[in-house]
Amino acid sequence: MKQGCRLRGWGPIVIAAGLACLPLGCGRHEPRGTAARREIAAVVKLAGIPWFNRMEEGVRAAGAALGVAVSQVGPAEADEAQQVRLIEDLITKGVAAICVVPNDAKSLEPVFRRARQSGIRIVTHESPDQREHDCDVELIDNVRFGQYHWDKLVEMMGEEGDYAVFVGSLTVPAHNLWADAGLEHARLKYPRLRLVTERIPCSEDQGLARQKTLELLQTYPGLKGIIGFGSLGPIGAAQAVREKGLIGKVFVLGTVLPAHAAPYLADGSLRLGTLWDPKDAGYAMIWIAKRLLDGAPLADGLEIPGLGPARLAGSTIVVDRPIEITAENALSFGF
Repeated sequence: MKQGCRLRGWGPIVIAAGLACLPLGCGRHEPRGTAARREIAAVVKLAGIPWFNRMEEGVRAAGAALGVAVSQVGPAEADEAQQVRLIEDLITKGVAAICVVPNDAKSLEPVFRRARQSGIRIVTHESPDQREHDCDVELIDNVRFGQYHWDKLVEMMGEEGDYAVFVGSLTVPAHNLWADAGLEHARLKYPRLRLVTERIPCSEDQGLARQKTLELLQTYPGLKGIIGFGSLGPIGAAQAVREKGLIGKVFVLGTVLPAHAAPYLADGSLRLGTLWDPKDAGYAMIWIAKRLLDGAPLADGLEIPGLGPARLAGSTIVVDRPIEITAENALSFGF
């Protein structure tokens, strides 16, 4: 992947002292029969969409590099109950580790507890406040990432006006953390911005995001901005803005896949895309899971191959690799 444009203005993440070496998960017994069964399984929020297809590339690349069997599964809908059932199936199968991108962090706690009682390691992604896991892997500083979107929206629409926020669902941990951080940032820094309604759960479905945007435009004709967290939300919003001839009047930004977003960035219906490479996230999860299985410590400054040094904050592993996606660079990323 060619290097894209890093988000501007991000300073270093401050990590508390005393994290020079944190052997996460130490003291737990090794998975039963680990030497014989080294499969590491990834469970994503939703199967078959571009974001998680790209993540699977990283999962498989890590498996090949590390010499371990890997697999990736996900529910047909972004549904927490379906995700729980998939993890239960993997516990029964007896995999060595499970890497999960949660739809609902809370609902996964009981099944994670059962997995760990069976000696299975649990690594999460996009779930920094997760419980009953071994560690969480993040490709961004979540608070800064959320705040950044409000700063960019203000650059586009000004410090006053109506806007809306899309998330994948009301239980997706990272999306709602970003929204919380951004809304608090706006309360303190941009008090004349007006959120027209509570955050809207539609960003895992392009058609639903388009429909919700059309409804917003009808209900709030003065709407000036939409921030979307979830790779399909900004695309659906941009599609509606294009259809209504509101390019340059309603500003859309948020997390997207570069190639998918390119035509919307080109005509201005989408003004800015942000994210990290989900392939990197897939690779990092498998790499960390394998390290845990090997009994190796996770130390501050640990180098994940191809991704650079990791920082530790409690049980959260941060590899700070956010990217900014524009009309000029969208096709340069290779995904």
